[in-house]
Amino acid sequence: MQKTPSQKWAEQITQYRKKCQGVLEISKSIRYVGLVNEYGRTLTGIFRPGLATLLSNESTRNEFFLVSTMLTMRNKASTALGNMDSVILKHDKVTVIIFQRKEGIYYISVNKSVTPDDVNKIITKIKKII
Repeated sequence: MQKTPSQKWAEQITQYRKKCQGVLEISKSIRYVGLVNEYGRTLTGIFRPGLATLLSNESTRNEFFLVSTMLTMRNKASTALGNMDSVILKHDKVTVIIFQRKEGIYYISVNKSVTPDDVNKIITKIKKII
């Protein structure tokens, strides 16, 4: 019996969610792990239990749309610059690590207390999962 497109999509989302869960388990410093598509729509996302969200729903949608637009537009420069490994956005309250993959954009927020060396270690571990 063949699977319907809906069943295939549900299985794909489950696989993405497992990857996000694996990333969340890398470090207690990771606050959120999500996968968004090229339009900034969340495919799946996981918050660390017990932590308050920093952005409202609307602000989150805007953030994801902005990041996806920036990375989509940046793809044209990748021919000259090479493939992008990762992006690190350092804010006062969190550090955001972004990876662009064929399935979408992984958006990971990390506590502000994480040192640059620890961020690099987290990035190395994330790459093994995604």
